[in-house]
Amino acid sequence: MSTPTDTDAGKTSASASGAWAPLRLPVFRLFWLASLGSNIGTWINGTASGWVMTELSPSPVMVSLVQAAASLPLVLFALGAGAFADIIDRRRYLMATQIWLLLSAAALAFLAATDRLDAWNLLILTFALGSGAAMAMPALSAVIAELVPGKLLPQAVSLGSLSMNLARSIGPALGGLLLAQFGAWVAYTLNAVSFLGMFLMLWYWQRQPSENVLPPERFMQALRAGLRYARLASQFRAVLIRATAFILFAMSTWALLPLIARHELAGNSGTYGLLLTFVGIGAVAAAVLLPRLRAYTTPDSLVLGATIIYAATTLCLAALNSEIMAYGVMTICGAAWISVLSTLQLAAQISVPAWVRGRALSLYLMVFAAGMTFGSLLWGWIAAQAGTPAALAISAVAAILAALAVRGFSLGKYEAPDLSPSNHWPHPSSVEELEKDRGPVLVTIEYEIALDQREAFLNAIRLLGTVRRRDGAFAWGIFEDISAPGRYIELFQHDSWLDHLRQHTRVTREDQRVQENVERFHIGVSAPKVSHFVGGAPAAFSLYNPTVTGS
Repeated sequence: MSTPTDTDAGKTSASASGAWAPLRLPVFRLFWLASLGSNIGTWINGTASGWVMTELSPSPVMVSLVQAAASLPLVLFALGAGAFADIIDRRRYLMATQIWLLLSAAALAFLAATDRLDAWNLLILTFALGSGAAMAMPALSAVIAELVPGKLLPQAVSLGSLSMNLARSIGPALGGLLLAQFGAWVAYTLNAVSFLGMFLMLWYWQRQPSENVLPPERFMQALRAGLRYARLASQFRAVLIRATAFILFAMSTWALLPLIARHELAGNSGTYGLLLTFVGIGAVAAAVLLPRLRAYTTPDSLVLGATIIYAATTLCLAALNSEIMAYGVMTICGAAWISVLSTLQLAAQISVPAWVRGRALSLYLMVFAAGMTFGSLLWGWIAAQAGTPAALAISAVAAILAALAVRGFSLGKYEAPDLSPSNHWPHPSSVEELEKDRGPVLVTIEYEIALDQREAFLNAIRLLGTVRRRDGAFAWGIFEDISAPGRYIELFQHDSWLDHLRQHTRVTREDQRVQENVERFHIGVSAPKVSHFVGGAPAAFSLYNPTVTGS
């Protein structure tokens, strides 16, 4: 759900001691404990469902469908969930998702307790649980920034990752124990109870109302804005590409692990739970060491190196038949897994501003889930055709090749750019009060550029044009006056006056620096002239001329 983030954790002891600072805040402490309980319940449920399916159906495809049913909802619903997270009250929305998750888990427990659970019921309810998680995850990721001050956000995200890794260590072993001693219904019941903690935390949390004076975006408009941002934000786009290249091939291990435990290692549900527990142990160890490791690496080199190590552990699994050695391999596998994921999640978190965070993180989750779903089905099918060891070996080689192929897409630095609102654009002056839905809107900015600086100016302003379009403009251009070389007019357009006002609130301090870099080429006596033009008929004119529809 979240990721270790500490820009200089490995360089100073102060940053290390400050890693626990968010837990001093009561609301975040409750959130963290509730997340830990919910994550443990989720791992118990996943462990139980993976093993129960091997009892209900021996088919590798059916076993891999459990993972696919859990991750497919993220593909289908995550983007919409991210839009909801950005445009409606997150607290009430999250409370509704926890109720859905509790009811779905309770239904699974009831069917297991009454011996009515079959393979298809298991898949349907796994899909229902995955749907609830898909609707909740973007909001849960985005809400962390509301629970702590901005300076503590990296530590808070790091603690969220620690919660997931602790759950990975505890949940599978506990799930295997519950399966062996009491049966699946107890494991499913405990998962249902785990959602109560998050619901009560959200009930306790007194969320501050938004200070935004503009009305929220409509749902489809919010979806388009999120997709537009992802398409035009180069660093975030690189995160999506690198995530796809990793997860598609890395999923072979998780999709086929129940079969490895049962057939390759001749184990039982306890074996499967212990394999996942050692994954968690490796992940926790890596989470502790990563801040120091990041002091000597870049995100790009860390992801590449960890991917190669992960692929090596997958090759080892393809050849092993020793249970003891498998536990050691899974420990290394867990460390490499969390090293890749935490670095990608850190890059995703810090590369987007608050206004689009829910939608951006939902896109990251959706891409990740698409890789998980397709990868689970792909490697399950290959295992059915060629055997589990062959599927693992093929995926390992493919993971390395994919990592090398996408290494040119840079994840940037560990340090977060300043994406707080700059608020440096003055409110546009208007003689008449404008209707919010009036449009389209045309904004022009006039520059005077020295003739020998025109090429450098155009290079600089193209980046600014990307920023304009990323934040909502549907058209952008830069034009030179042929009668006065060096005189340029930049223009961009919005659908409505309200959309343009939203752009004012979206400009970040990083964007401000891009704009200042452009304006340094301006040699005019006064600042570049900004003009606003709006289409459509004025409200008063339309009132007295009902046949006029505007332009």
